[in-house]
Amino acid sequence: MTALTTPAAPDTLRTTARRRRPFLVLGVVVIGALLIVGIIGPFVVADPAARIAAPFLPPSAEHWFGTDSYGRDILARCIHAIRLDLALGVSVALLAMVIGSAVGVVSGYLGGKVDDVVMRLVDILMAFPGFILAMILLVSVGDSIPNLAIALAIAQIAPFVRLVRAKSLSERELDYVAAARVSGAGWLRTAFAHVLPNSIRPAAVQLTLVCGYSILNVAGLAYLGVGIHPPTAEWGVMVAEGASNMLTGQWWTAFFPGLLIAITVAALHFIGDDLAGDGA
Repeated sequence: MTALTTPAAPDTLRTTARRRRPFLVLGVVVIGALLIVGIIGPFVVADPAARIAAPFLPPSAEHWFGTDSYGRDILARCIHAIRLDLALGVSVALLAMVIGSAVGVVSGYLGGKVDDVVMRLVDILMAFPGFILAMILLVSVGDSIPNLAIALAIAQIAPFVRLVRAKSLSERELDYVAAARVSGAGWLRTAFAHVLPNSIRPAAVQLTLVCGYSILNVAGLAYLGVGIHPPTAEWGVMVAEGASNMLTGQWWTAFFPGLLIAITVAALHFIGDDLAGDGA
């Protein structure tokens, strides 16, 4: 006799699909590989500022990514740039998350006039595109890498405030918060020791997305001549230096750093999108 098979229930199919996370795995593998190359690579490749060959050599077995207008090895410069770009992306995202989450939990927990004031300030921040706001702040305070990180973080605070505030509004009504109040805990301790840990997940998901946005913004600002300047080995700087060369046939000078930007941002967004779906 032939055994009858029962069709899988929709919930089972969804659970199975959720366990198969190809984009999450791909994103983690790509970021992990970049981290390894960024840590080890600078000790293996040439000095990113050294003129080691003739200008505009195309990609070859000797120079995999070719050379730029100064005869510098593009592969070496791309590898050295990994540390700076990833460090800036992570630093900006963490700084924005810490400040935004703290403001968001205070706003959501206290409510009332405090919440009204905070949300109006957030509305003002969100009225400006993050890239434009960061450029205005950076031009105002002066070009430097620390100022660049601070300006980008300020431009990315608003999403974290809104996410943590929204979660805190529901968390503050739960029994464990009432129990903390009855036990004598002040509002500051209750908000940060109890409400914040249970409201941080949406912000943690947003962290990976903001990291990707920050890398794009660093590159965009460098392309416009704001933030990081030549001869620093940074992907956006390299794209800016090589953009004009593409019109004369030296496509590799901007293509490879631009490709690394795209791959890195896509990998971070794969991770963030999967985590967001997991929390849905």
